Amino acid sequence: MVKGKVRKMFPGGNTAYGFFSYYDYIIAPDAARIFIIKGGPGVGKSSFMRKIGEDMISLGYDLELMCCSSDNGSLDGMVVPSMRVALIDGTAPHVVDPKNPGVVDEIIHLGDFWDESKLRACKAEVLEATRRVGRLFRIAYSHLKEAKVIREELESYVTESMDFAGVNRLLRETAAAVFKGAPVQHERNPKIRRLFASAISPDGVVHHLETLLQDAKRLFIIQGTPGSGRSTFLARLVETASIRGLDTEVFHCAFEPREIDFLLIPDIRTAVLKEVPELRFTAPEGPEVLAVKLDNMSDPRVQASYAAEIAHARRRFSEALARGIQYIREAKLTHDYLEGYYIPAMNFTAIEEKRLQTLARIRKYAGEVGTG
Repeated sequence: MVKGKVRKMFPGGNTAYGFFSYYDYIIAPDAARIFIIKGGPGVGKSSFMRKIGEDMISLGYDLELMCCSSDNGSLDGMVVPSMRVALIDGTAPHVVDPKNPGVVDEIIHLGDFWDESKLRACKAEVLEATRRVGRLFRIAYSHLKEAKVIREELESYVTESMDFAGVNRLLRETAAAVFKGAPVQHERNPKIRRLFASAISPDGVVHHLETLLQDAKRLFIIQGTPGSGRSTFLARLVETASIRGLDTEVFHCAFEPREIDFLLIPDIRTAVLKEVPELRFTAPEGPEVLAVKLDNMSDPRVQASYAAEIAHARRRFSEALARGIQYIREAKLTHDYLEGYYIPAMNFTAIEEKRLQTLARIRKYAGEVGTG
């Protein structure tokens, strides 16, 4: 049997505004079943979801893995799109509770499988470690907020140098190329799905773009520095796609979650990516790659007049971002320490039995909703 495809993305992120969630877009409102996994750190939530995912892939189902921005090795969720089934980590900071309990949503509480007496014996240590994790994340977010202020300064120098009449002409030409030959389906009610394709993580800025580009035939890369109009252009493409009746998958910036970094238009197998140096992205061999260079519309004399300020701001931005990442890394290490109190208290044999029962129930939905 051919294994299913895997796509990886992030439903939440560590941003300049603190933790930012697009959890409502993990699965569409017409979901057949949503399992919300509850429990403390180290109880096996991520492993529970990952093992079920591995089983579903081996059965030939395509899978979406919702990666954790604060722990590169963990999952915050898992979706089997063709079955409209999801498993979601419902614990802080992304608390998820049933919206349609019994009908669609149900809770799997892995806390049912721990020895409470073992946890009570180390209550003080658990509470202290939990407080420290929260403190470290607050410090990290303060540094990311500082980095945002600095980036706004950088953007101001670039914006002053741009010929936006020329930018708009170039972007109109690009939009025409993006939608060339695309159908217009005014009778459709297009869907927009919002998530993250990258994350500010304990290991730095990470992404899984290669998994999202598996089916893309064309990839437009919008090259330019912050302030050159890239995010505004991507937002306009989303509006245009909706007007034409095309669904879009919108992936927001890991740093500034209201901006768009990347979008996919599945109906025309086209992707548009904003070039972000921190992503260290190399285009895959599959899609045709077309570069759109917005910096050609910049007056170099204006930026040259701010050369010292730009260099200083870039250095300060990199330093503030690095400090934020360092504190996220420390928070992750402290969280790992906290897990050390929970793991010995868990009955993992009973959890495995629960996982197998859940897997059997998920497979049952194949007959009810079809395999796609």
